Amino acid sequence: MKPYVLYGMPGSLYTGKPRAYLRKQGIDFVEHAMGSTHFRERIVPLIGRFIVPVLETPDGELIQDGSDIIDHFERRGVAKWSAYPTSPRQSIVALIFELFGGEGLLRPAMHYRWDFPEQNERFLRFEFGRHLAPGQDAAQQAGIYDFASGRMKQAAAIFGVAPATASFIEAAYAEFLALFGAHCTQYPYLLGGRPSIGDYGLLAPLYAHLARDPMPADLMRRTAPAVARWVERMNAPNLDSAEFEAAPAAWLAGDEIPDTVSALLRYVREEYLAEITAQVEFLNGYLAKEVLAEGDVVGGAAGKRSLGMATFVWRGTTLSVGVFPYRVWLLQRIQDAYARLEANGREPVDALLSGVGLKSLLALKLTRRVERRDNREVWGVAA
Repeated sequence: MKPYVLYGMPGSLYTGKPRAYLRKQGIDFVEHAMGSTHFRERIVPLIGRFIVPVLETPDGELIQDGSDIIDHFERRGVAKWSAYPTSPRQSIVALIFELFGGEGLLRPAMHYRWDFPEQNERFLRFEFGRHLAPGQDAAQQAGIYDFASGRMKQAAAIFGVAPATASFIEAAYAEFLALFGAHCTQYPYLLGGRPSIGDYGLLAPLYAHLARDPMPADLMRRTAPAVARWVERMNAPNLDSAEFEAAPAAWLAGDEIPDTVSALLRYVREEYLAEITAQVEFLNGYLAKEVLAEGDVVGGAAGKRSLGMATFVWRGTTLSVGVFPYRVWLLQRIQDAYARLEANGREPVDALLSGVGLKSLLALKLTRRVERRDNREVWGVAA
């Protein structure tokens, strides 16, 4: 049987999420560069946009998006360690960190990659050239890097990365490393002895950008060695938690949420709640003005991911950032999981989220759903 093929690159933030999952589950796969001829000429036209990660199954099915790739295997029951806790509080917390990891840590990921050229550029030129233009000569690879890095630096600005925000981003990231480092000294993973969807979400920026690019990699190892060790553990083909001798390969018993995770949830409130709220409010205003049919591609074209700019106050300064309906799709995963809970399961979730200031996430909804069909975001039915 042919192996699965994962298209991406080591430096791709979003590829890190499914790659770690595939390794952990022992799924037979190979990784091909996103700049390969096969990807550009066959996969991109079928997907409709140049985007990774993409998984090609042995029978030729294409799945784009880390969460969809993970869910492909979860639905088939082939995971050695399912990414989804089944107890009420842990199931919701895991999905909150999936959202926050992939979307709420983009500012430090982009700042520490692109704002330190003296430390990072030689590595990035090598990395991008080899994976975006495999087999081409040095001059061609250099040109590809210049083009790609220019686009990525523009994207960084859309996420709120600018000289005026650099000190705020660095302070916020230092706070995160301290909080997550305190957790990782006590537990192998976010919710016990096995990785959850929240771990895979957090890994996306913490591996590709922040643990591999030279400047932030050094910062992580020096200031948060337990986080650096967690990144290694997440990329291992087994649980890799020998230093936690007493930790079983299981979620924490009794639906426990450790104090260290509650502290991280309060950080999510401070760091990201205003931003996701502003995105939802912007999109509801957008939907009120647009005539859209169920199934219409978000933005009118698969390659258009941002629909405008939303403004909010973050750490005492005003930011304007791009609005991405994909983030609402991740938010809906939290809300849908909550809706599936029995009433007696919702009560402890309500108490937890009220205590950390995140209860409003459950009510933060668009007037119509965002769905994913045929590997792209589309508008769903009106709420």
